[in-house]
Amino acid sequence: MATWDDVRRIALALPESSERVSRGLAQWRVKDKLFVWERPLRRREIDSLGGAAPDGPIVAARVEHLGAKEALLADDPDVYFTTAHFDGYPAILARLQRIPAEDLYELVTEAWLARAPAPLVKAFLKQPL
Repeated sequence: MATWDDVRRIALALPESSERVSRGLAQWRVKDKLFVWERPLRRREIDSLGGAAPDGPIVAARVEHLGAKEALLADDPDVYFTTAHFDGYPAILARLQRIPAEDLYELVTEAWLARAPAPLVKAFLKQPL
């Protein structure tokens, strides 16, 4: 089961990432661009989702484009979901307690890649695995 400490560890290991708390919620940024954040559901979203509304922690992450978002939603709807608030926006919501560790690493890293400046991405991708 993934935790906020896992998100923090992955996000802060990425180049030039920082953590910020806004309104009591954690956010991770690269060069001041938000890429992953804690995102509890709002009352309207809970009402809209009904019985499908998760009751545990939710991590939000930017994705490269809407196609990537749709692929995640189709790939594992038990983990990934969205709300009307995010319609037309390249971001995905994930049930933190259901996401496997390797998928969390990929989600956070891909979010960072989608938001980091091109020279930083290029240098990161050149690093040996």
